[in-house]
Amino acid sequence: MEIEPREVVKIVKEMDRKKKDANKTEVEVDNDEPEELQTLRWEDELKAVLFAIEPDRFERLAQRILRECGFTQVEVTGKSGDGGIDGKGIIKIAGLVSFHAMFQCKRFQDSVTSTHIRNFRGALQGRADKGIFITTGFFTRDAIKEAHRDGAPPIDLIDGDDLVKKLKELSLGIKIEFVEKVNIDNEWFESI
Repeated sequence: MEIEPREVVKIVKEMDRKKKDANKTEVEVDNDEPEELQTLRWEDELKAVLFAIEPDRFERLAQRILRECGFTQVEVTGKSGDGGIDGKGIIKIAGLVSFHAMFQCKRFQDSVTSTHIRNFRGALQGRADKGIFITTGFFTRDAIKEAHRDGAPPIDLIDGDDLVKKLKELSLGIKIEFVEKVNIDNEWFESI
């Protein structure tokens, strides 16, 4: 699947606008370049790529990330009627304690709300020790509160920003190039 750069720009700008609207904050941007010439940050470009991939591929990506982070027996359920569970795995801490975790993946441009978190938690009940919710979007304040509500199974949240940082950290779908820059010290030559 080939992605048009202008479409990526359009998707990312819409995602940023919606995120700003949801957080009720304004950011002033002073940019004299026409929209077409503005360069996307790599994070925004990657978010747009993630948003464009098929849902089953996004679930397999989540599976790969969890494996790379130390989870074992990671499976993608990949079936409809799964009750909001896209996959499961086991994380063992210090070789002593293990937790069964289930994950849900949502390719959202918009926000994940507390309703999404409650629905996911309902699907977890009695099936896992903790949940992991992975999205290309972002979580509302109420969703974050719901994920950490006392007396309820904990749900860890991975938003689009966290997701792209983790992909970079694990070098999954990311190639990092270091460019050497040489600066001439003219003052040094003048002091000879």
